[in-house]
Amino acid sequence: MIAPDQFPERPSMEGLTSEALEQVASYFQVLSEPTRLQILNLLRQQERNVGELAQLCGYSSANISRHLALMSQRGFVSRDTRGNSVYYRIMDPSIYELCDLVCGNIARKFERTAKERAAFVAPAPRRGKSR
Repeated sequence: MIAPDQFPERPSMEGLTSEALEQVASYFQVLSEPTRLQILNLLRQQERNVGELAQLCGYSSANISRHLALMSQRGFVSRDTRGNSVYYRIMDPSIYELCDLVCGNIARKFERTAKERAAFVAPAPRRGKSR
Protein backbone atom coordinates (compact mmCIF):
# COMPACT_ATOMS: atom_id res chain seq x y z
CA MET A 1 0.00 0.00 0.00
CA ILE A 2 1.31 3.44 -0.93
CA ALA A 3 1.30 6.04 1.81
CA PRO A 4 -0.51 9.28 0.84
CA ASP A 5 2.68 11.30 1.25
CA GLN A 6 4.45 9.13 -1.34
CA PHE A 7 2.33 10.40 -4.24
CA PRO A 8 4.22 12.91 -6.38
CA GLU A 9 1.09 15.09 -6.46
CA ARG A 10 -2.40 14.91 -5.05
CA PRO A 11 -4.42 12.55 -7.25
CA SER A 12 -7.53 13.92 -8.90
CA MET A 13 -10.67 12.25 -10.13
CA GLU A 14 -10.21 13.99 -13.45
CA GLY A 15 -8.95 11.63 -16.12
CA LEU A 16 -9.28 8.44 -14.06
CA THR A 17 -9.86 5.15 -15.82
CA SER A 18 -13.16 3.30 -15.50
CA GLU A 19 -11.52 0.85 -13.11
CA ALA A 20 -10.27 3.65 -10.88
CA LEU A 21 -13.70 5.30 -10.90
CA GLU A 22 -15.19 1.97 -9.77
CA GLN A 23 -12.87 2.08 -6.75
CA VAL A 24 -13.91 5.66 -5.99
CA ALA A 25 -17.59 4.69 -6.24
CA SER A 26 -16.97 1.71 -3.94
CA TYR A 27 -15.38 4.05 -1.38
CA PHE A 28 -18.40 6.36 -1.45
CA GLN A 29 -20.78 3.40 -1.19
CA VAL A 30 -19.41 2.75 2.28
CA LEU A 31 -20.37 6.31 3.23
CA SER A 32 -23.86 6.02 1.75
CA GLU A 33 -25.30 4.11 4.72
CA PRO A 34 -26.45 6.12 7.78
CA THR A 35 -25.52 3.32 10.22
CA ARG A 36 -21.94 3.31 8.96
CA LEU A 37 -21.78 7.10 9.33
CA GLN A 38 -23.05 6.70 12.88
CA ILE A 39 -20.30 4.13 13.54
CA LEU A 40 -17.70 6.53 12.10
CA ASN A 41 -18.95 9.26 14.43
CA LEU A 42 -18.67 6.97 17.44
CA LEU A 43 -15.17 5.85 16.46
CA ARG A 44 -14.15 9.48 16.05
CA GLN A 45 -14.37 9.79 19.82
CA GLN A 46 -12.51 6.58 20.70
CA GLU A 47 -11.99 2.99 19.66
CA ARG A 48 -14.84 0.68 20.58
CA ASN A 49 -15.86 -2.97 20.44
CA VAL A 50 -18.88 -4.38 18.60
CA GLY A 51 -21.00 -4.61 21.75
CA GLU A 52 -20.44 -0.95 22.62
CA LEU A 53 -21.18 0.14 19.06
CA ALA A 54 -24.33 -1.99 18.91
CA GLN A 55 -25.63 -0.56 22.17
CA LEU A 56 -24.85 3.04 21.19
CA CYS A 57 -26.35 2.63 17.69
CA GLY A 58 -29.38 0.69 18.85
CA TYR A 59 -28.79 -2.24 16.50
CA SER A 60 -27.85 -5.88 16.98
CA SER A 61 -24.22 -6.91 17.28
CA ALA A 62 -24.65 -9.00 14.11
CA ASN A 63 -25.83 -5.95 12.17
CA ILE A 64 -22.94 -3.79 13.42
CA SER A 65 -20.46 -6.60 12.70
CA ARG A 66 -21.60 -6.74 9.06
CA HIS A 67 -21.08 -2.99 8.69
CA LEU A 68 -17.67 -3.18 10.36
CA ALA A 69 -16.60 -6.07 8.12
CA LEU A 70 -17.32 -3.97 5.02
CA MET A 71 -15.63 -0.92 6.52
CA SER A 72 -12.61 -3.04 7.36
CA GLN A 73 -12.43 -4.49 3.83
CA ARG A 74 -12.51 -0.98 2.37
CA GLY A 75 -9.81 0.29 4.74
CA PHE A 76 -11.93 2.60 6.88
CA VAL A 77 -11.36 0.78 10.16
CA SER A 78 -8.83 -1.60 11.62
CA ARG A 79 -9.44 -4.21 14.28
CA ASP A 80 -7.43 -5.19 17.30
CA THR A 81 -8.18 -8.34 19.30
CA ARG A 82 -7.84 -8.04 23.07
CA GLY A 83 -8.83 -11.12 24.98
CA ASN A 84 -12.36 -12.00 23.94
CA SER A 85 -13.12 -8.58 22.45
CA VAL A 86 -12.31 -7.03 19.10
CA TYR A 87 -11.83 -3.27 19.14
CA TYR A 88 -12.24 -1.10 16.07
CA ARG A 89 -10.58 2.21 15.31
CA ILE A 90 -10.33 4.52 12.34
CA MET A 91 -7.50 3.71 9.95
CA ASP A 92 -7.47 7.02 8.10
CA PRO A 93 -8.67 10.04 10.09
CA SER A 94 -8.85 12.10 6.89
CA ILE A 95 -12.27 10.49 6.34
CA TYR A 96 -13.59 13.05 8.80
CA GLU A 97 -12.29 15.91 6.65
CA LEU A 98 -14.34 14.55 3.75
CA CYS A 99 -17.44 14.06 5.90
CA ASP A 100 -17.09 17.52 7.47
CA LEU A 101 -16.71 19.06 4.00
CA VAL A 102 -19.93 17.40 2.84
CA CYS A 103 -21.78 18.37 6.04
CA GLY A 104 -20.69 21.99 5.62
CA ASN A 105 -21.84 21.98 2.02
CA ILE A 106 -25.26 20.60 3.00
CA ALA A 107 -25.61 23.17 5.80
CA ARG A 108 -24.82 26.02 3.37
CA LYS A 109 -27.38 24.66 0.93
CA PHE A 110 -30.05 24.64 3.66
CA GLU A 111 -29.10 28.21 4.60
CA ARG A 112 -29.47 29.40 1.01
CA THR A 113 -32.78 27.59 0.62
CA ALA A 114 -34.13 29.12 3.84
CA LYS A 115 -33.15 32.62 2.67
CA GLU A 116 -34.71 32.02 -0.74
CA ARG A 117 -37.95 30.82 0.87
CA ALA A 118 -38.00 33.80 3.22
CA ALA A 119 -37.95 36.16 0.24
CA PHE A 120 -41.35 34.81 -0.82
CA VAL A 121 -43.02 35.10 2.55
CA ALA A 122 -45.13 38.21 2.80
CA PRO A 123 -44.48 40.22 5.93
CA ALA A 124 -47.22 40.00 8.54
CA PRO A 125 -49.59 42.94 8.43
CA ARG A 126 -48.89 45.61 10.99
CA ARG A 127 -51.36 45.95 13.75
CA GLY A 128 -51.71 49.38 14.96
CA LYS A 129 -54.14 52.19 15.46
CA SER A 130 -56.13 52.89 12.40
CA ARG A 131 -57.53 56.32 11.79
